[in-house]
Amino acid sequence: MNLDLRFYWKLFLRRLPVMMAFIIICSGLSAVTAIKTPETWRTQARLLVEEPQIPSSMVRSTVQTSDIEQLDIVQQKLLTRANLIDIANRLNVFQDIRSMAPDTVFDQMRAATSIRRIAGKNSATMMTIAFTARSGQVAANVVNEYVTLILEENTKSRQGRVANTLEFFQQEVQRLASDLDQQSIAISVFKSENANALPENQSYRLNRQSLLQERLSQLNRDLAASRKQREDMIAIFEATGQVRQSQGVRRTAQEEELIVVQAELDHLKSLYPDTDRRVIRIQAQLDKLQAIVAAQAAANSNSTGPQSEVSAERAILDSSLAEIDSRTEAIQTDIDTLTKELADLETAIIESSANGIELATLEREFNIVQARYNAAVSNLDQARMNERIEASAQGQRISVIENASVPRVPAGPNRVKIAAMGTAIGLGLAAGYFLLLEFINRTIRRPQELTGKFDVTPIAIIPYMESRREKTMRRTGMVAATLVVLIGTPLALWYIDTNYIPLDQLVRRGLSRFGIG
Repeated sequence: MNLDLRFYWKLFLRRLPVMMAFIIICSGLSAVTAIKTPETWRTQARLLVEEPQIPSSMVRSTVQTSDIEQLDIVQQKLLTRANLIDIANRLNVFQDIRSMAPDTVFDQMRAATSIRRIAGKNSATMMTIAFTARSGQVAANVVNEYVTLILEENTKSRQGRVANTLEFFQQEVQRLASDLDQQSIAISVFKSENANALPENQSYRLNRQSLLQERLSQLNRDLAASRKQREDMIAIFEATGQVRQSQGVRRTAQEEELIVVQAELDHLKSLYPDTDRRVIRIQAQLDKLQAIVAAQAAANSNSTGPQSEVSAERAILDSSLAEIDSRTEAIQTDIDTLTKELADLETAIIESSANGIELATLEREFNIVQARYNAAVSNLDQARMNERIEASAQGQRISVIENASVPRVPAGPNRVKIAAMGTAIGLGLAAGYFLLLEFINRTIRRPQELTGKFDVTPIAIIPYMESRREKTMRRTGMVAATLVVLIGTPLALWYIDTNYIPLDQLVRRGLSRFGIG
């Protein structure tokens, strides 16, 4: 493809006034903006997150936040709407701040503030805070105010967390101590109400029960022997009319046999019914012996004075029976006492099992509360230690390693860059205007275009022949248009800047509409 430079040069000259207008307007606006834009001053401060002075292996901190998280917290609290507006008003950051809307103040403060964090696996965690203002002193004041707020907020936040933790565990210790007291009272009341049926005395009760059962068996045997003795004495007296044991007189063979047979009969009656042949046989033998003993007693009484001897024997019998009855009554009283005590022991043994379960439940709850109380006391000691560490600034903290100073050289604006950007935009618009006309112009202006569109080759080319007058008018029009653009465009910009709106403000408004600061 052959490029017709002469043709495009003519088009360039023909469109040059409009293209120059684009370039002059953009260059003028950028130049005025670069000249009128006030100087900006920027300063910064650097902060460092220091590790705790006391190792965490010795005292574990209750503020469990990482370095990045800690910086992020203070950054978010610093850049709140209330803080930024308050700082702007107190330090008079903007010249016309009294007439500015709060939202505008907030947005400009956020735009002028720059915060950058530096962190790594094996490197220190740092934060750089910078601010751009209309003067170096204002920038330094704002950055130092930022640093002060960050340090205060970090200290306040850490001490607040430690204080809240300490208060929580103090309340927890008091609550658990109250629960322990209540549980101790419940156990004491339960033991007091069930003092006779506590599980810790169960072995004593069982031993006491065995001892009392043996004692009761012995008393029952003694009672049976006492009653047997009384019955035998009455039987002998009825059979013989004498109480031989009390007189020291020897019994006859029939009397001795009578006692033996009587004992044997009592034994058989305890084992067999009265109709049993063995019982009947022993009963007949007993009746026979009683008759013999009675006959012997009658014979003896006739030979020795019956009336006086019977009276003496009766008195001895009554005295012996009274003694036996007294002993029997004492034995029976002991039996009743032991029986009642055994019943009470059995009841206590039965109740102690249920009491043991309930007491074990109370003691288990007491042990649980005790374990929680011990843990709470340990945590309370830890919280008190952390409070002392934070109060003495021995824990993790943010420190200033470089304060903000008043800059001596302005940070901006870059006037050359602004002017160059405006000129570049003007050139771009001019080139775009030229190319756009070429894209939308579909007329045939050259033989090459005729050949390309219709695939025909012209035999001859007859150019348009301008007269001297037309050529003079065309050249005069181009020169006039160029002069109008070169002189009128700057004058128009000056007029707008002087009578309507400053061009720098116009540029900033236009850029803000496109979201460019």
